[in-house]
Amino acid sequence: MKADTQKLLDSVQTRRLMGALYGEAEAEHNVTRYKDLVEKFVQEFGDKEMKMFSSPGRTEISGNHTDHNHGRVLAGSINLDCVGIAAKNGSSKVNIVSETFNQRFTVDLDDLAPSAKMAGTVDLVKGLLKGFKEKGYEIGGFDAYITSNVISAAGVSSSAAFEMLLCSMLNVFFNDGKMDVVAYAHVGKYAENHYWNKSSGLLDQMACAVGGLITIDFYDPQNPVVEQIPFDFGSKNHSLIIVNTGKGHADLSADYSSVPQEMKKVAEYFGKEVCAQVKEEDVIADLAKVREYAGDRSVMRALHFFEENKRVEAEVAALKEDRFEDFLSGITASGNSSWKWLQNCYTTADVQEQGISVALGLTELFIAGKGRGACRIHGGGFAGVIMAMLPNDLVDEYVEYIERALGKGNAYRMSIRPYGAICVDQEV
Repeated sequence: MKADTQKLLDSVQTRRLMGALYGEAEAEHNVTRYKDLVEKFVQEFGDKEMKMFSSPGRTEISGNHTDHNHGRVLAGSINLDCVGIAAKNGSSKVNIVSETFNQRFTVDLDDLAPSAKMAGTVDLVKGLLKGFKEKGYEIGGFDAYITSNVISAAGVSSSAAFEMLLCSMLNVFFNDGKMDVVAYAHVGKYAENHYWNKSSGLLDQMACAVGGLITIDFYDPQNPVVEQIPFDFGSKNHSLIIVNTGKGHADLSADYSSVPQEMKKVAEYFGKEVCAQVKEEDVIADLAKVREYAGDRSVMRALHFFEENKRVEAEVAALKEDRFEDFLSGITASGNSSWKWLQNCYTTADVQEQGISVALGLTELFIAGKGRGACRIHGGGFAGVIMAMLPNDLVDEYVEYIERALGKGNAYRMSIRPYGAICVDQEV
């Protein structure tokens, strides 16, 4: 009920949790944010027994476009999140209000077929519900009022944050909390693959669901090996900056899907499914025939995959051994490989649209002038955002510099939060 939820939000335990999720400076603001959402839920759906949920966006630190070919990644959940107030409704209907995107819709559990368009939030929700059923989990009717401050269509996984939020609701309401976050990720992947026709892997969902700074080995995608890395970027007086270059990648599915498909074409030459099952030296040894079979860009993207896997291992080792400068060098190398080998900094469908390249070029000039920091493309690429890792004493200057070129409000100072997709009530 509303009174119980409001009382919980006023508790010392919740205040402590808000500090961990959003940082001490933003804790009180987010308590107010949740209270506002509770009021809106009650106005929309009535006063009933409700629960609060949160699912973060994610940052990809290294491992650009490796997960879908069963490679390695280094990622973390961030302090921007998707928040929902939800309650079971005892019906066969899922009713969702998305405040951020001004959406209000209902999904009937007896009609989970995708639309002919295979796009949009309704199809995604249907895909999640169908994914639960396909994987043997229970579903049911519920009401949810949702808001999000995760940057949309920009490579910090606003869609995966939404997916993992709903997975958490379905797990708590209908599956007694017995699902693990790996199951969440597979359901999200199922929804994107089968209801959005998007060849995504598991990185986005895993990073949003698990929480903290993590490295994931996807060699066995049904049982990915997840390791949390106990490293505090703040202890090195560096901040993670995400810069929105001004155009989303929502309309670039063909470019995005071409990356895993072309890597897999190289693996196919060797009778394998993905690049993780192939050795780099074998590709190089038979390069002429591989180029003829798969094409040159496919070969370059496969070589990026092999080298990026090595970089992730090296960066994880550098963090564990407190070699921070080596870690920063790895970020720079990863970014250079994405530009030159992976080739996902702009779409060839419109070569004059190069917001990512412009942002990276300007950031590289800034870093070169200061002699400190690192940057790389972030997320799926072709458009969206870049990442910079900068000393704290340079952050304000950099934000002013990059926003002067790209517009106010496009640079976000992030922190890694220690929680993934959660039911807030259960963490207090």
